Amino acid sequence: MPAGSTHIDDEGLLLDNLVFLSGGHIDEPLWRERFAALRHPVRNPDMLLADLQAQVAANRLGATLLVALTHRHGLREVKAYMTHVQDNAEAAVRQLIKTLRSSEAVVRLDHGAMIKVAVSIDPTQQRLRIDFSGSSPQHSGNLNAPLAVTRAVVLYVMRCLVAESIPLNAGCFAPIDLIVPEGTLLNPLPPAAVVAGNVEISQATANALLLALGMQAASQGTMNNLSFGNAHCQYYETIGGGCGAGPGYAGGSAFQSHMTNSRLTDPEVLEERLPLRVERLAIRRGSGGLGRWAGGDGVVRQLRFLETMVLSLISGSRLSAPPGLSGGNAGQCGRNMLLRSDGSVQQLPGCWSGSIDSGDALVIETPGGGGYGAPV
Repeated sequence: MPAGSTHIDDEGLLLDNLVFLSGGHIDEPLWRERFAALRHPVRNPDMLLADLQAQVAANRLGATLLVALTHRHGLREVKAYMTHVQDNAEAAVRQLIKTLRSSEAVVRLDHGAMIKVAVSIDPTQQRLRIDFSGSSPQHSGNLNAPLAVTRAVVLYVMRCLVAESIPLNAGCFAPIDLIVPEGTLLNPLPPAAVVAGNVEISQATANALLLALGMQAASQGTMNNLSFGNAHCQYYETIGGGCGAGPGYAGGSAFQSHMTNSRLTDPEVLEERLPLRVERLAIRRGSGGLGRWAGGDGVVRQLRFLETMVLSLISGSRLSAPPGLSGGNAGQCGRNMLLRSDGSVQQLPGCWSGSIDSGDALVIETPGGGGYGAPV
């Protein structure tokens, strides 16, 4: 998760349709040569090979179970139910479309870009047009979301809003016309860096779409990505914040909302395995936006390091606050700080990488969610 990547090659291993397994055999010497020849050579080839072999094993198990299913029920019936699942999802989204209204929203990002979305309803055809035209050009850094991520955001929002409990599947897109112009930060052209797209731009896009649909004020709009390490240990986490409020409910506090499903490592485990101490993890009281229904509060997380580490931080909503909805106030922006062992305090930008010395502490204050409705 490099904070300063500008090219896809900066972000790790990229396999472009290469044969990994041939005749049940993996040519390990060849793969190790490929790993070493990268612009940024693979740090731990043994672990990476084990990960790839685990993916092969998972795919083989999936194939075995699918074959067993067709033997038990017959290929025709299995194919029919695959179609039924998608048809049901399409019907659920068409029912949802009847309840929606045409509107648009803009979410501004810390680096000056914006995500613009217009939602248009065709009630006679029960179709939904989601148009991201007008969103900013692709970012020179890594704040770009590949089209697959943008589609995942739309699928997530539809799944949240449909009344039925349906599995996620492509049938949800059947009544949707999705427009995402190429060369924008929601559909970048190679070789754009994209490491922050799935974690930051996806969060902002979910906020924009829910705001346009009038369903919910903005949640924190970031995952507060923190990674650090040295020669013998590495670690990555995301940190929760405030959720947006909606009609009839306040936003939740200290949650990972929308496009992430991660949880923090238990402090006892973290401190046992890594040279650091968790000095504080608390709700950031008052950081949620006021409203008839208030936005949720963010958190304060303070880590003190016991060895020198290289740290990378990718976070948003440090300059642009998560908007409220229907008269609700915005949530507070987040803040990042280094507390040096000599007593000095260094304010950090949302995206930053550098060295942190033994005895230094990192403080991350995550954003609050927006409020819904005018405060009473």
